Amino acid sequence: MDAIVALDAGTTSVRALAFGPDLRELASAVRPLHQSYPHPAQVEHDAAEIAAAAVATLAEVATALAGSGHVPIAVGLTNQRETTVAFDRERPEPLAPAIVWQDRRTAATCAKLRARGVEDLVRATTGLVLDPYFSATKMAWLLEHGCLDGASTPALATVDSWLTWWLTGGPAGGAFTTEPSNASRTALMDLATREWSAPMADLFGVPTDLLAPLGASARVVGSVDRAIVPALGGLPIAAVLGDQQAALFGHAGYRPGMVKATYGTGAFVVANAGAAPPPLLPGLLATVAWDLGQRGGATYALEGSAFVAGAAIEWLTDAVGLLASPAELEPLAATVPDAGGVRFVPALAGLGSPYWRPDVRGAVVGLESTTTRAHLAHAVIDALAFQVRAITDTFVDAGLPLTELRIDGGVARLDLLAQLQATLCQVPVSRGPATEATARGVAALAGLVTGVWNSLDELREHWTATRTFAPGDPPAAAAAYDGWRRCVDRLIASRAP
Repeated sequence: MDAIVALDAGTTSVRALAFGPDLRELASAVRPLHQSYPHPAQVEHDAAEIAAAAVATLAEVATALAGSGHVPIAVGLTNQRETTVAFDRERPEPLAPAIVWQDRRTAATCAKLRARGVEDLVRATTGLVLDPYFSATKMAWLLEHGCLDGASTPALATVDSWLTWWLTGGPAGGAFTTEPSNASRTALMDLATREWSAPMADLFGVPTDLLAPLGASARVVGSVDRAIVPALGGLPIAAVLGDQQAALFGHAGYRPGMVKATYGTGAFVVANAGAAPPPLLPGLLATVAWDLGQRGGATYALEGSAFVAGAAIEWLTDAVGLLASPAELEPLAATVPDAGGVRFVPALAGLGSPYWRPDVRGAVVGLESTTTRAHLAHAVIDALAFQVRAITDTFVDAGLPLTELRIDGGVARLDLLAQLQATLCQVPVSRGPATEATARGVAALAGLVTGVWNSLDELREHWTATRTFAPGDPPAAAAAYDGWRRCVDRLIASRAP
Protein backbone atom coordinates (compact mmCIF):
# COMPACT_ATOMS: atom_id res chain seq x y z
CA MET A 1 0.00 0.00 0.00
CA ASP A 2 1.82 3.07 -1.24
CA ALA A 3 -0.60 5.75 -2.43
CA ILE A 4 -2.77 8.39 -0.78
CA VAL A 5 -5.72 9.76 -2.71
CA ALA A 6 -6.68 13.40 -2.27
CA LEU A 7 -10.07 14.72 -3.32
CA ASP A 8 -10.03 18.46 -3.99
CA ALA A 9 -13.54 19.88 -4.46
CA GLY A 10 -12.84 23.40 -5.66
CA THR A 11 -14.90 26.21 -7.09
CA THR A 12 -14.51 25.53 -10.81
CA SER A 13 -13.60 21.84 -10.77
CA VAL A 14 -13.33 18.69 -8.70
CA ARG A 15 -10.00 16.88 -8.81
CA ALA A 16 -8.75 13.60 -7.45
CA LEU A 17 -4.99 13.13 -7.20
CA ALA A 18 -2.87 10.28 -5.88
CA PHE A 19 0.49 10.80 -4.20
CA GLY A 20 3.24 8.38 -3.29
CA PRO A 21 5.29 8.23 -0.06
CA ASP A 22 7.60 10.90 -1.48
CA LEU A 23 4.55 13.12 -2.14
CA ARG A 24 5.06 12.91 -5.88
CA GLU A 25 1.92 12.80 -7.96
CA LEU A 26 1.04 9.34 -9.30
CA ALA A 27 -2.30 9.94 -11.01
CA SER A 28 -4.98 12.58 -11.39
CA ALA A 29 -8.46 13.16 -12.78
CA VAL A 30 -10.59 16.27 -13.07
CA ARG A 31 -14.18 17.22 -13.81
CA PRO A 32 -15.30 20.82 -14.37
CA LEU A 33 -18.10 22.29 -12.27
CA HIS A 34 -20.89 24.38 -13.73
CA GLN A 35 -21.45 27.68 -11.95
CA SER A 36 -24.84 29.36 -12.34
CA TYR A 37 -25.76 33.01 -11.83
CA PRO A 38 -29.55 33.09 -11.38
CA HIS A 39 -29.63 36.77 -10.42
CA PRO A 40 -27.09 39.58 -10.04
CA ALA A 41 -24.74 38.94 -7.10
CA GLN A 42 -25.91 35.30 -6.85
CA VAL A 43 -23.60 32.35 -7.53
CA GLU A 44 -24.76 28.75 -7.19
CA HIS A 45 -23.55 25.17 -7.61
CA ASP A 46 -25.48 21.93 -7.87
CA ALA A 47 -24.28 19.94 -4.87
CA ALA A 48 -25.34 16.72 -6.63
CA GLU A 49 -22.96 17.61 -9.45
CA ILE A 50 -20.15 18.11 -6.92
CA ALA A 51 -20.84 14.65 -5.47
CA ALA A 52 -21.02 13.02 -8.91
CA ALA A 53 -17.74 14.65 -9.94
CA ALA A 54 -16.13 13.44 -6.72
CA VAL A 55 -17.22 9.87 -7.37
CA ALA A 56 -16.12 9.98 -11.02
CA THR A 57 -12.66 11.40 -10.34
CA LEU A 58 -12.01 9.06 -7.43
CA ALA A 59 -12.98 6.06 -9.56
CA GLU A 60 -10.75 7.24 -12.42
CA VAL A 61 -7.75 7.68 -10.16
CA ALA A 62 -8.37 4.29 -8.53
CA THR A 63 -8.33 2.69 -11.99
CA ALA A 64 -5.08 4.47 -12.89
CA LEU A 65 -3.45 3.33 -9.65
CA ALA A 66 -4.49 -0.27 -10.23
CA GLY A 67 -3.10 -0.15 -13.74
CA SER A 68 0.28 1.08 -12.52
CA GLY A 69 0.54 -1.35 -9.61
CA HIS A 70 -0.08 1.13 -6.80
CA VAL A 71 -2.38 0.33 -3.90
CA PRO A 72 -4.12 3.19 -2.05
CA ILE A 73 -3.92 3.54 1.71
CA ALA A 74 -6.34 6.34 2.53
CA VAL A 75 -8.31 9.30 1.23
CA GLY A 76 -7.97 12.95 2.23
CA LEU A 77 -10.63 15.56 1.44
CA THR A 78 -10.16 19.29 0.82
CA ASN A 79 -12.80 21.71 -0.40
CA GLN A 80 -14.05 25.20 -1.16
CA ARG A 81 -14.92 26.43 2.26
CA GLU A 82 -17.82 28.85 2.83
CA THR A 83 -20.08 27.38 0.12
CA THR A 84 -23.26 26.17 1.82
CA VAL A 85 -25.39 23.08 1.12
CA ALA A 86 -28.89 22.33 2.41
CA PHE A 87 -29.87 18.67 2.40
CA ASP A 88 -31.96 16.00 4.10
CA ARG A 89 -29.86 13.20 5.55
CA GLU A 90 -32.66 10.78 4.65
CA ARG A 91 -32.57 11.68 0.92
CA PRO A 92 -29.79 11.62 -1.71
CA GLU A 93 -30.64 14.91 -3.43
CA PRO A 94 -29.78 18.36 -2.05
CA LEU A 95 -32.76 20.50 -1.06
CA ALA A 96 -31.62 23.63 -2.89
CA PRO A 97 -28.76 24.90 -5.02
CA ALA A 98 -25.57 25.34 -3.03
CA ILE A 99 -24.79 28.99 -2.32
CA VAL A 100 -21.18 29.59 -3.38
CA TRP A 101 -18.71 31.56 -1.29
CA GLN A 102 -18.62 34.30 -3.96
CA ASP A 103 -22.37 34.87 -3.63
CA ARG A 104 -23.36 38.34 -2.32
CA ARG A 105 -27.13 37.93 -1.90
CA THR A 106 -26.92 38.45 1.87
CA ALA A 107 -25.07 41.78 1.73
CA ALA A 108 -28.16 43.62 2.99
CA THR A 109 -28.49 41.18 5.90
CA CYS A 110 -24.89 41.85 6.88
CA ALA A 111 -25.49 45.60 6.66
CA LYS A 112 -28.51 45.33 8.98
CA LEU A 113 -26.53 43.31 11.51
CA ARG A 114 -23.71 45.84 11.31
CA ALA A 115 -26.19 48.63 11.98
CA ARG A 116 -27.25 46.77 15.13
CA GLY A 117 -23.70 47.12 16.41
CA VAL A 118 -22.94 43.40 16.64
CA GLU A 119 -19.86 43.25 14.39
CA ASP A 120 -17.42 43.55 17.30
CA LEU A 121 -19.10 40.57 18.98
CA VAL A 122 -18.93 38.52 15.77
CA ARG A 123 -15.29 39.46 15.31
CA ALA A 124 -14.32 38.67 18.90
CA THR A 125 -16.13 35.30 18.87
CA THR A 126 -15.33 34.00 15.40
CA GLY A 127 -12.30 35.97 14.14
CA LEU A 128 -14.31 36.99 11.05
CA VAL A 129 -16.04 40.13 9.82
CA LEU A 130 -19.68 40.59 8.90
CA ASP A 131 -19.64 39.75 5.22
CA PRO A 132 -21.81 37.64 2.89
CA TYR A 133 -18.65 35.63 2.11
CA PHE A 134 -19.16 33.49 5.20
CA SER A 135 -21.67 30.68 5.63
CA ALA A 136 -23.89 31.91 8.49
CA THR A 137 -25.97 34.39 6.48
CA LYS A 138 -26.17 31.92 3.58
CA MET A 139 -27.60 29.33 5.98
CA ALA A 140 -30.03 31.89 7.37
CA TRP A 141 -31.15 32.74 3.82
CA LEU A 142 -31.83 29.06 3.07
CA LEU A 143 -33.90 28.78 6.25
CA GLU A 144 -35.81 32.00 5.57
CA HIS A 145 -36.71 30.81 2.09
CA GLY A 146 -38.08 27.47 3.32
CA CYS A 147 -35.42 25.33 1.68
CA LEU A 148 -35.40 22.85 4.58
CA ASP A 149 -39.17 22.68 5.01
CA GLY A 150 -40.43 19.09 5.13
CA ALA A 151 -36.99 17.53 5.57
CA SER A 152 -36.91 14.54 7.92
CA THR A 153 -33.35 15.10 9.09
CA PRO A 154 -32.41 18.57 7.83
CA ALA A 155 -28.79 19.64 7.55
CA LEU A 156 -26.93 22.84 6.74
CA ALA A 157 -23.32 22.22 5.91
CA THR A 158 -20.17 23.24 4.13
CA VAL A 159 -18.95 21.14 1.21
CA ASP A 160 -16.68 18.94 3.36
CA SER A 161 -19.65 17.66 5.36
CA TRP A 162 -21.75 17.10 2.24
CA LEU A 163 -19.03 15.05 0.54
CA THR A 164 -18.01 13.12 3.64
CA TRP A 165 -21.64 12.19 4.23
CA TRP A 166 -22.09 11.23 0.58
CA LEU A 167 -18.89 9.18 0.21
CA THR A 168 -19.46 7.24 3.42
CA GLY A 169 -22.95 6.12 2.42
CA GLY A 170 -25.18 9.19 2.20
CA PRO A 171 -28.75 8.40 3.29
CA ALA A 172 -27.67 4.82 4.01
CA GLY A 173 -25.83 5.91 7.15
CA GLY A 174 -23.17 8.32 5.91
CA ALA A 175 -21.02 10.12 8.48
CA PHE A 176 -22.21 13.69 9.16
CA THR A 177 -19.23 15.57 10.53
CA THR A 178 -16.98 18.59 10.07
CA GLU A 179 -13.73 20.01 11.44
CA PRO A 180 -12.43 23.44 12.52
CA SER A 181 -10.70 24.68 9.36
CA ASN A 182 -14.08 24.64 7.61
CA ALA A 183 -16.26 25.42 10.63
CA SER A 184 -14.19 28.51 11.40
CA ARG A 185 -15.36 29.95 8.05
CA THR A 186 -19.06 29.84 8.92
CA ALA A 187 -19.14 32.68 11.53
CA LEU A 188 -20.85 30.15 13.80
CA MET A 189 -17.81 28.61 15.52
CA ASP A 190 -16.17 30.01 18.63
CA LEU A 191 -12.54 30.43 17.62
CA ALA A 192 -11.20 29.85 21.13
CA THR A 193 -13.17 26.71 22.02
CA ARG A 194 -13.48 25.33 18.45
CA GLU A 195 -17.12 24.50 19.19
CA TRP A 196 -20.35 25.82 17.73
CA SER A 197 -21.27 29.10 19.41
CA ALA A 198 -24.77 29.37 20.86
CA PRO A 199 -24.65 33.21 20.80
CA MET A 200 -23.68 33.22 17.12
CA ALA A 201 -26.34 30.64 16.30
CA ASP A 202 -28.94 32.86 17.99
CA LEU A 203 -27.63 36.00 16.29
CA PHE A 204 -27.81 34.54 12.79
CA GLY A 205 -30.88 32.39 13.40
CA VAL A 206 -29.21 29.08 12.57
CA PRO A 207 -30.00 26.25 15.03
CA THR A 208 -26.88 24.28 15.95
CA ASP A 209 -28.76 20.98 15.66
CA LEU A 210 -28.71 21.49 11.88
CA LEU A 211 -24.90 21.65 11.87
CA ALA A 212 -22.45 18.77 11.69
CA PRO A 213 -20.65 17.69 14.87
CA LEU A 214 -17.10 18.99 15.16
CA GLY A 215 -13.95 16.87 15.42
CA ALA A 216 -10.25 17.12 14.62
CA SER A 217 -9.01 17.67 11.06
CA ALA A 218 -6.59 14.76 11.43
CA ARG A 219 -8.76 11.72 12.14
CA VAL A 220 -10.59 8.93 10.37
CA VAL A 221 -14.10 10.28 9.83
CA GLY A 222 -15.41 7.16 8.11
CA SER A 223 -14.74 4.76 5.25
CA VAL A 224 -15.55 5.10 1.57
CA ASP A 225 -18.74 3.15 0.91
CA ARG A 226 -18.27 0.26 -1.51
CA ALA A 227 -21.56 1.06 -3.19
CA ILE A 228 -20.39 4.62 -3.90
CA VAL A 229 -16.81 4.08 -5.11
CA PRO A 230 -16.27 0.31 -5.36
CA ALA A 231 -12.55 0.55 -6.21
CA LEU A 232 -11.87 2.52 -3.02
CA GLY A 233 -14.49 0.84 -0.84
CA GLY A 234 -13.40 0.44 2.77
CA LEU A 235 -10.57 2.97 2.58
CA PRO A 236 -10.52 5.43 5.50
CA ILE A 237 -11.15 9.12 4.91
CA ALA A 238 -8.32 10.10 7.21
CA ALA A 239 -8.11 13.90 6.93
CA VAL A 240 -10.32 16.86 6.04
CA LEU A 241 -9.16 20.46 5.53
CA GLY A 242 -10.49 23.60 3.94
CA ASP A 243 -8.62 24.32 0.73
CA GLN A 244 -6.58 27.35 1.82
CA GLN A 245 -5.47 25.72 5.05
CA ALA A 246 -4.62 22.57 3.12
CA ALA A 247 -2.43 24.66 0.80
CA LEU A 248 -0.52 26.05 3.80
CA PHE A 249 -0.02 22.48 5.04
CA GLY A 250 1.04 21.46 1.53
CA HIS A 251 3.74 24.16 1.60
CA ALA A 252 5.07 22.70 4.87
CA GLY A 253 3.93 25.87 6.61
CA TYR A 254 4.07 24.26 10.02
CA ARG A 255 5.97 27.01 11.85
CA PRO A 256 4.47 30.32 13.02
CA GLY A 257 5.15 33.11 10.56
CA MET A 258 5.26 30.96 7.43
CA VAL A 259 3.12 32.47 4.67
CA LYS A 260 1.62 31.15 1.45
CA ALA A 261 -0.44 32.73 -1.32
CA THR A 262 -2.80 30.69 -3.47
CA TYR A 263 -3.94 32.11 -6.80
CA GLY A 264 -7.01 30.08 -7.68
CA THR A 265 -10.50 31.37 -8.39
CA GLY A 266 -9.64 33.97 -5.74
CA ALA A 267 -6.34 34.87 -4.11
CA PHE A 268 -5.74 33.88 -0.50
CA VAL A 269 -2.77 34.75 1.70
CA VAL A 270 -2.50 32.65 4.86
CA ALA A 271 0.09 32.87 7.65
CA ASN A 272 0.65 30.29 10.39
CA ALA A 273 -0.20 32.12 13.64
CA GLY A 274 0.74 29.40 16.15
CA ALA A 275 -1.11 27.38 18.76
CA ALA A 276 -3.37 30.10 20.21
CA PRO A 277 -6.03 32.29 18.62
CA PRO A 278 -4.16 35.28 17.20
CA PRO A 279 -4.98 38.90 17.99
CA LEU A 280 -7.58 40.47 15.75
CA LEU A 281 -5.82 42.64 13.19
CA PRO A 282 -7.44 45.23 10.90
CA GLY A 283 -8.24 43.85 7.46
CA LEU A 284 -7.30 40.26 8.31
CA LEU A 285 -9.29 37.21 9.39
CA ALA A 286 -8.38 34.93 12.27
CA THR A 287 -9.13 31.31 11.49
CA VAL A 288 -8.15 27.73 12.33
CA ALA A 289 -5.40 26.30 10.13
CA TRP A 290 -5.85 22.70 11.27
CA ASP A 291 -6.47 20.57 14.32
CA LEU A 292 -4.16 17.59 14.62
CA GLY A 293 -6.04 16.27 17.64
CA GLN A 294 -3.85 13.92 19.64
CA ARG A 295 -1.06 14.43 17.11
CA GLY A 296 -0.41 18.03 18.09
CA GLY A 297 -3.57 20.02 18.77
CA ALA A 298 -4.77 23.08 16.91
CA THR A 299 -2.86 25.59 14.83
CA TYR A 300 -4.36 28.98 14.00
CA ALA A 301 -3.83 31.27 11.03
CA LEU A 302 -4.27 34.83 9.86
CA GLU A 303 -5.75 35.22 6.40
CA GLY A 304 -6.35 37.84 3.77
CA SER A 305 -8.85 36.98 1.03
CA ALA A 306 -9.33 38.51 -2.42
CA PHE A 307 -12.44 37.17 -4.10
CA VAL A 308 -11.20 37.31 -7.70
CA ALA A 309 -7.96 36.01 -9.22
CA GLY A 310 -8.36 33.24 -11.79
CA ALA A 311 -12.00 34.32 -12.03
CA ALA A 312 -10.79 37.57 -13.61
CA ILE A 313 -9.03 35.63 -16.36
CA GLU A 314 -12.15 33.57 -16.97
CA TRP A 315 -14.16 36.79 -17.14
CA LEU A 316 -11.70 38.25 -19.63
CA THR A 317 -12.02 35.08 -21.73
CA ASP A 318 -15.66 34.04 -21.44
CA ALA A 319 -17.56 37.26 -20.81
CA VAL A 320 -15.42 39.89 -22.51
CA GLY A 321 -13.95 37.71 -25.26
CA LEU A 322 -10.54 39.38 -25.10
CA LEU A 323 -8.80 35.99 -25.09
CA ALA A 324 -9.58 32.79 -26.93
CA SER A 325 -8.36 30.84 -23.89
CA PRO A 326 -6.78 31.68 -20.52
CA ALA A 327 -3.46 30.33 -21.80
CA GLU A 328 -3.18 33.38 -24.06
CA LEU A 329 -3.00 35.83 -21.17
CA GLU A 330 0.69 35.74 -20.27
CA PRO A 331 2.11 35.58 -23.84
CA LEU A 332 -0.11 38.51 -24.82
CA ALA A 333 0.80 40.56 -21.73
CA ALA A 334 4.51 39.88 -22.29
CA THR A 335 4.41 41.70 -25.63
CA VAL A 336 4.28 45.06 -23.81
CA PRO A 337 6.58 46.32 -21.04
CA ASP A 338 3.70 47.37 -18.77
CA ALA A 339 -0.02 48.08 -18.71
CA GLY A 340 0.38 51.46 -20.38
CA GLY A 341 -1.32 53.28 -17.54
CA VAL A 342 -4.37 50.98 -17.50
CA ARG A 343 -5.58 49.97 -14.04
CA PHE A 344 -7.98 47.10 -13.42
CA VAL A 345 -9.77 46.68 -10.09
CA PRO A 346 -11.17 43.12 -10.12
CA ALA A 347 -14.01 43.71 -7.66
CA LEU A 348 -16.31 41.45 -9.65
CA ALA A 349 -17.67 40.04 -6.38
CA GLY A 350 -16.92 43.00 -4.11
CA LEU A 351 -13.67 43.78 -2.33
CA GLY A 352 -12.23 41.40 0.24
CA SER A 353 -9.16 42.03 2.40
CA PRO A 354 -8.16 44.51 3.58
CA TYR A 355 -11.22 46.55 2.58
CA TRP A 356 -14.20 44.24 3.17
CA ARG A 357 -16.57 46.18 0.93
CA PRO A 358 -19.06 43.83 -0.74
CA ASP A 359 -20.81 46.83 -2.32
CA VAL A 360 -17.86 47.97 -4.46
CA ARG A 361 -17.80 46.95 -8.11
CA GLY A 362 -14.89 46.50 -10.49
CA ALA A 363 -13.48 49.05 -12.91
CA VAL A 364 -11.01 49.52 -15.74
CA VAL A 365 -9.48 53.01 -15.87
CA GLY A 366 -6.75 54.77 -17.82
CA LEU A 367 -7.88 53.76 -21.29
CA GLU A 368 -6.43 55.74 -24.20
CA SER A 369 -6.56 55.55 -27.98
CA THR A 370 -3.23 53.68 -27.84
CA THR A 371 -4.49 51.03 -25.39
CA THR A 372 -4.28 47.51 -26.83
CA ARG A 373 -5.42 44.03 -25.86
CA ALA A 374 -1.92 43.44 -24.52
CA HIS A 375 -2.19 46.41 -22.13
CA LEU A 376 -5.48 45.09 -20.79
CA ALA A 377 -3.99 41.61 -20.35
CA HIS A 378 -1.02 43.12 -18.50
CA ALA A 379 -3.37 45.16 -16.30
CA VAL A 380 -5.19 41.99 -15.24
CA ILE A 381 -1.93 40.30 -14.17
CA ASP A 382 -0.89 43.49 -12.39
CA ALA A 383 -4.18 43.59 -10.48
CA LEU A 384 -3.74 40.06 -9.15
CA ALA A 385 -0.31 40.97 -7.78
CA PHE A 386 -1.59 44.29 -6.43
CA GLN A 387 -4.37 42.56 -4.49
CA VAL A 388 -1.88 40.28 -2.79
CA ARG A 389 0.44 43.21 -2.07
CA ALA A 390 -2.46 45.01 -0.36
CA ILE A 391 -2.91 41.96 1.85
CA THR A 392 0.78 41.48 2.64
CA ASP A 393 1.03 45.19 3.50
CA THR A 394 -1.63 44.52 6.12
CA PHE A 395 0.49 41.70 7.57
CA VAL A 396 3.54 43.96 7.71
CA ASP A 397 1.60 46.88 9.21
CA ALA A 398 0.44 44.52 11.94
CA GLY A 399 4.03 43.66 12.84
CA LEU A 400 4.25 40.36 10.95
CA PRO A 401 7.33 40.76 8.73
CA LEU A 402 7.35 38.86 5.47
CA THR A 403 10.56 36.99 4.61
CA GLU A 404 9.31 34.60 1.91
CA LEU A 405 6.08 33.97 0.04
CA ARG A 406 5.31 30.43 -1.10
CA ILE A 407 2.82 30.35 -3.96
CA ASP A 408 0.52 27.83 -5.61
CA GLY A 409 -2.65 27.58 -7.66
CA GLY A 410 -3.24 27.52 -11.38
CA VAL A 411 -2.52 31.24 -11.87
CA ALA A 412 0.77 30.91 -9.94
CA ARG A 413 2.19 29.26 -13.05
CA LEU A 414 2.48 32.73 -14.63
CA ASP A 415 6.12 33.81 -14.41
CA LEU A 416 5.14 37.42 -15.05
CA LEU A 417 2.86 37.38 -12.01
CA ALA A 418 5.39 35.64 -9.75
CA GLN A 419 8.18 38.04 -10.66
CA LEU A 420 5.98 41.10 -10.20
CA GLN A 421 4.84 39.77 -6.82
CA ALA A 422 8.43 39.35 -5.66
CA THR A 423 9.29 42.88 -6.77
CA LEU A 424 6.18 44.43 -5.25
CA CYS A 425 6.59 42.68 -1.89
CA GLN A 426 10.42 42.81 -1.92
CA VAL A 427 10.71 39.21 -0.74
CA PRO A 428 11.58 35.97 -2.56
CA VAL A 429 8.56 34.25 -4.08
CA SER A 430 8.90 30.46 -4.26
CA ARG A 431 6.85 27.94 -6.19
CA GLY A 432 6.53 24.65 -4.42
CA PRO A 433 6.80 21.16 -5.86
CA ALA A 434 3.09 21.11 -6.81
CA THR A 435 0.83 23.84 -8.12
CA GLU A 436 -2.06 21.87 -6.59
CA ALA A 437 -0.81 22.42 -3.05
CA THR A 438 -4.30 21.97 -1.60
CA ALA A 439 -4.44 18.32 -2.67
CA ARG A 440 -0.83 17.75 -1.67
CA GLY A 441 -1.52 19.21 1.75
CA VAL A 442 -4.52 17.06 2.60
CA ALA A 443 -2.71 13.98 1.24
CA ALA A 444 0.18 14.76 3.57
CA LEU A 445 -2.19 15.07 6.52
CA ALA A 446 -3.97 11.81 5.65
CA GLY A 447 -0.57 10.12 5.42
CA LEU A 448 0.35 11.46 8.85
CA VAL A 449 -2.84 9.97 10.29
CA THR A 450 -2.27 6.57 8.66
CA GLY A 451 1.42 6.28 9.54
CA VAL A 452 3.03 6.94 6.16
CA TRP A 453 4.95 9.73 7.91
CA ASN A 454 5.59 9.92 11.61
CA SER A 455 6.09 13.64 12.13
CA LEU A 456 5.85 17.09 10.61
CA ASP A 457 9.65 17.17 10.49
CA GLU A 458 9.62 14.12 8.26
CA LEU A 459 6.99 15.71 6.01
CA ARG A 460 8.95 18.96 5.83
CA GLU A 461 11.78 17.18 4.04
CA HIS A 462 9.52 16.63 1.02
CA TRP A 463 9.01 20.35 0.33
CA THR A 464 11.49 22.04 -1.99
CA ALA A 465 11.09 25.11 -4.18
CA THR A 466 11.00 24.35 -7.89
CA ARG A 467 11.70 28.00 -8.71
CA THR A 468 12.33 31.12 -6.65
CA PHE A 469 11.81 34.63 -8.02
CA ALA A 470 14.12 37.26 -6.52
CA PRO A 471 12.83 40.81 -5.98
CA GLY A 472 13.59 43.21 -8.80
CA ASP A 473 14.02 46.98 -8.86
CA PRO A 474 10.81 48.28 -7.22
CA PRO A 475 10.23 51.94 -8.30
CA ALA A 476 8.14 51.32 -11.44
CA ALA A 477 6.15 48.52 -9.81
CA ALA A 478 5.63 50.61 -6.66
CA ALA A 479 4.37 53.56 -8.71
CA ALA A 480 1.93 51.36 -10.59
CA TYR A 481 0.71 49.89 -7.30
CA ASP A 482 0.20 53.36 -5.82
CA GLY A 483 -1.90 54.29 -8.86
CA TRP A 484 -3.97 51.15 -8.43
CA ARG A 485 -4.55 51.90 -4.74
CA ARG A 486 -5.81 55.37 -5.66
CA CYS A 487 -8.28 53.75 -8.07
CA VAL A 488 -9.53 51.48 -5.29
CA ASP A 489 -9.89 54.42 -2.92
CA ARG A 490 -11.95 56.34 -5.50
CA LEU A 491 -14.22 53.34 -6.06
CA ILE A 492 -14.80 53.00 -2.33
CA ALA A 493 -15.49 56.72 -2.02
CA SER A 494 -18.01 56.52 -4.88
CA ARG A 495 -20.11 54.09 -2.79
CA ALA A 496 -20.35 56.45 0.17
CA PRO A 497 -23.93 57.34 1.15
